Amino acid sequence: MLLGARKFTQSWFAKGLLGLIILAMAGFGVSRYGFQAIRPDAVIHVGSRTTTSYDFKREYDNYKKRLEQQSGQTITPELADQNHLDAAVLNGLATRESFAELLSKIGIKPSDKLILAQIEKIPGFFDPVSGRFDKKIFLQRLAENGFTAAQLDAQIRDDMAAQHWAVAVQNGLGVPRAYGALASVFALETRDLAFMTLTPQSVPAPADPTDAQLATFVSENKSALTLPETRQLTVVAFTPNSVAANLGPIDPAELKKRYDFRKDTLSKPETRTLTTIPVKDQAAAQAVAARLGKGELPDAVAKSIGVSAVDYADKPLSAIPDHKVAQAAFKMAAGQVAVVPGDLGLFVVKVAAVTPGHEVSLEEARPMLEAEIKKDMVAKKVYDQTQAFDDAHSGGASIADAAQKVGATAQAVGPISRDGRGPQGQPSQQLPPKVLETAFSLPAGGESEVTELGDGSGSYFLVKVDKVIAPHIPPMEEIKPVITQVWKQRQVVKALEAKAQALTARIQKGETLDAVAASEHLQVTKVAGLSRQTAQSHTDVPQPVLGRAFGSKPGEVWTARAQTGLVIGRVDNVQMDSGPAAARLAENNRGELTATVFREMAESAETYARAKLKAKVDPDRARSAVGFEPLKGKDAKGKPEKKG
Repeated sequence: MLLGARKFTQSWFAKGLLGLIILAMAGFGVSRYGFQAIRPDAVIHVGSRTTTSYDFKREYDNYKKRLEQQSGQTITPELADQNHLDAAVLNGLATRESFAELLSKIGIKPSDKLILAQIEKIPGFFDPVSGRFDKKIFLQRLAENGFTAAQLDAQIRDDMAAQHWAVAVQNGLGVPRAYGALASVFALETRDLAFMTLTPQSVPAPADPTDAQLATFVSENKSALTLPETRQLTVVAFTPNSVAANLGPIDPAELKKRYDFRKDTLSKPETRTLTTIPVKDQAAAQAVAARLGKGELPDAVAKSIGVSAVDYADKPLSAIPDHKVAQAAFKMAAGQVAVVPGDLGLFVVKVAAVTPGHEVSLEEARPMLEAEIKKDMVAKKVYDQTQAFDDAHSGGASIADAAQKVGATAQAVGPISRDGRGPQGQPSQQLPPKVLETAFSLPAGGESEVTELGDGSGSYFLVKVDKVIAPHIPPMEEIKPVITQVWKQRQVVKALEAKAQALTARIQKGETLDAVAASEHLQVTKVAGLSRQTAQSHTDVPQPVLGRAFGSKPGEVWTARAQTGLVIGRVDNVQMDSGPAAARLAENNRGELTATVFREMAESAETYARAKLKAKVDPDRARSAVGFEPLKGKDAKGKPEKKG
């Protein structure tokens, strides 16, 4: 169906519609903005828009964070550089900015009123007490995320312009019914499938290879057989677990000191449920207080005098913004009403309920505080252990002797590869990535400083490279059993391919598939009325066979690889369904085809915008913004640039 949609986008209808859109854009004078001088700190410059290094870094970080959340894995700078993450962000951002600039040039501009209304709907900008938009919170949230009000305004303006453009185009777009009909006929087409399978048992078992054949095999497959560089290491780990058993008792004075310091934050403060009503003067205040005292609802009283009551449900003193009102309210009893001159004006306050606070005792806080103190003691002991080791090793002791002196262990590791595997590719001793990264940055015989592991555990390590084993092909006596097995498997595959070719030739010369299968004592599998809609229900038919079945012509004999061997098959009796089911599916397909066409037209419009406005990008400045080295004569994918 997607293929059909793509074919449609090449039709006169799609080209004509896209041409009308482009012509309309050109009519608004876009060509006047074809060339602009790039600004000094511009990573991207298109028309009136400039993306600075700071802006690009923010976009890059956000994109990388989304990828990490989707994959559940951390993307290291090395991995990001290898996969050209900076180029992906640069190209995507340049296209987005070009399209936004083009929409602005042709007059698709949301009004200030729409932008303001959109910003005031964002929940993160609401005051949690009043439930209303708060400008201070708005500016604070922007600052926390590295945005300014102008940048947020521009981003929302671009998003809304793109949405309005998309809605306008989609509302007027619909593919012809004929395309839906073609897609339905394609989906409901049926064909009869017959196939037989050649397994390894269908050919004679190959003899063992000679030494010369194995030598040739090794020579032809050097890259696959070459083992990566490995290293033999000495690693000293300083971990909390290694010192936790010898901590000693907790100092009661330290426990009391920490309790006194944390008591206020651990205790539960007194809270109150109350309502405040702003009033103009004492006369109005007395009238409101009297009505509240008689039991009228605060909201009704406030509404009758043209103001809004503010409710505080189970809030501590610090949650009430007016300091004088807060102090007065927390001296009142439940049910009491009072007139309070506040910092922000005159208020009538009614306290509905009082929830006493609770001051946590030392005994209640003891388990948590002792755990914190022990953690700090362990961290200090690990650090002291690293310093003692460093002193001993600097004083002339070997790594092993210095480690033994401070109660640590010098462990021999390896041979191990950069990705933590043994010499035969098997998972080796689990070393943290930072230890491996450090080890492979050192020369043979080199050793690192005592370094913090940096994973939040409070651990440290030292690593020394005892030996570097260069990439190499293992001796023949080590790999002979494995490569012998692989060589024999390849001979079986070659024999199967030759036999399949011979059997296919017999069928092509006029023998039936059933007759050829019977001559080889093979079973024929037949599936009648196979369609694309029912294909997945035939679990007995391998996926490669289904692919060839729908990709071949009637009567064509073909081969396909399956897990069990080589398949020889053909399809016959191809029929089209032009009945009611096809008609229903044709109408259902139109919506999906229209959406597909719109997506491809939108991509074409974005590409047009970038080319028409001649967007300028600076890959080296982009790489520098995210901490990568310049390309130095390479293109955005790291390949040498072509001259001329």
